[in-house]
Amino acid sequence: MSLNASPGAALRGAVDLSALRNRPTDAAQAPAAGGAPAGVVPSLVMDVTDATFPTVLELSRTVPVVIDLWAEWCGPCKQLSPVLESVVTELAGRLVLAKVDVDANPQLAQAFRAQSIPMVLALVGGQPVPLFTGAVPEAQVREVFTQLLQVAAQNGVTGTVQVEGAPATDAAEPAEPVLPPLHAEAFDAIEAGDYPRAIAAYEKALAENPRDEDARAGLGQVRLLARVQDADLQEARAAAAAAPLDPQAQFAVADLDVAGGHVDDAFDRLLDLFAALPGDERAPVRERLVELFALVGDADARVIRARGRLASLMF
Repeated sequence: MSLNASPGAALRGAVDLSALRNRPTDAAQAPAAGGAPAGVVPSLVMDVTDATFPTVLELSRTVPVVIDLWAEWCGPCKQLSPVLESVVTELAGRLVLAKVDVDANPQLAQAFRAQSIPMVLALVGGQPVPLFTGAVPEAQVREVFTQLLQVAAQNGVTGTVQVEGAPATDAAEPAEPVLPPLHAEAFDAIEAGDYPRAIAAYEKALAENPRDEDARAGLGQVRLLARVQDADLQEARAAAAAAPLDPQAQFAVADLDVAGGHVDDAFDRLLDLFAALPGDERAPVRERLVELFALVGDADARVIRARGRLASLMF
């Protein structure tokens, strides 16, 4: 899950914001309503509508704006949104979160081509940057937001915003807690595309503290990134179709499905494989499922459903 250093090219031809860019904004609904000066917002987390979206586009020239496409009926959305809000709040004005109810704002949903939700992207300098789809672990959200801030800096968007009425913060104070050394080493390695070094750093962190859940989640994410880095989806699907009982062939497609947000498809594929294999060949499939469960999150409804089916197949 990488970010494009040139956000203008990230979704070129895929997302058309022109119909919304120049829409007259209802001043009573605008996120920056009340005549607040530039760099001041009512909240770091705001609800955005078709009508108020131009204000968000303009704000993205000062600070990256994360767009959370959600709906009331979407269970994974309700799991992901609090994570997004918490991480954005911790970043103390370096990012803003704009929440879009796709049911109430069909033009925005259409502009972003939201085929499934939750869908998360960002605006940097008025240009969209894809981030991820599906409910992902907090550690992955933090990694992606770190990359987003780097992309924004490369494109000259380095400002911060302050919540209206909040006391001014000390500019010398760090905006976020300092990462533990091994976590920082892993992040640096990920940014350099050196996944083996990142894996080694997370494994060392877990050896030192087996209860380090951030390291565990980060390790699962980096292992997945390493496995899908050079994979071709069409080739992987063809190989899996030709060898339905080959665990490695099925693992490759499941990894790509998880990376693409098709979590249920990945779980069903591996559970079907588990059911079809003889008992003495099932262990690697169970281990891969458990690894992917941890990556998606134990509280995720899709994980709970898949765990229940796995248990029934085992016993």
